[in-house]
Amino acid sequence: MARARVREIREEAGPPENGAPADYKPRLKVMYEQELRGRLKDELGVATVMDVPRLRKITLNMGVGEAKTDAKQLDAAIEELTTIAGQRAQVRRARKSIAQFKIRTGMPVGARVTLRGARMYEFLDRLVSIALPRIRDFRGLNPRSLDGRGNFSLGIAEQIIFPEINYDDIQQVRGLDVAITTTAKTDEQALALLRGLGLPFAEREQP
Repeated sequence: MARARVREIREEAGPPENGAPADYKPRLKVMYEQELRGRLKDELGVATVMDVPRLRKITLNMGVGEAKTDAKQLDAAIEELTTIAGQRAQVRRARKSIAQFKIRTGMPVGARVTLRGARMYEFLDRLVSIALPRIRDFRGLNPRSLDGRGNFSLGIAEQIIFPEINYDDIQQVRGLDVAITTTAKTDEQALALLRGLGLPFAEREQP
């Protein structure tokens, strides 16, 4: 069912960015431009639609502690993150040495991919419509995960909630972090934007 839903979303959204017609827009972006942006302008009391918050980018990070001793684990993580994002993931390297973890500056420690434009909206659509509902005992996202500057971070414990990942093919269950960067000036603006885009926040703040 989940894989069929992925195909349905992609068919409704249209062709991918590569080779897409100039007027192609993902359905979530169309909804934002045609419905949500005007509604947020009134709800937030901003002067013009240009002041309405919007998505800037979505960054996916997958840590691979074993990468310093096993290159195959890093390769597997890159392939899995690429499959999830629909865009080639890159190696993430340590910025500084940490002696207690035997990590040196420049050592590979994980994989990262940054999504913008159509791929950003397509990923968010799949995250909201398919992946999050597959989390066991899911009770909504925590609004306290906003960072005070209008950006939201979400930790996902298992990459297998994404239906693009074949459970039989993975070597190890891994978690990943999803960072959603917006142009919102406050957390209240960001929360209104993300709720409007379909992110299922819990009604009550979690401890």
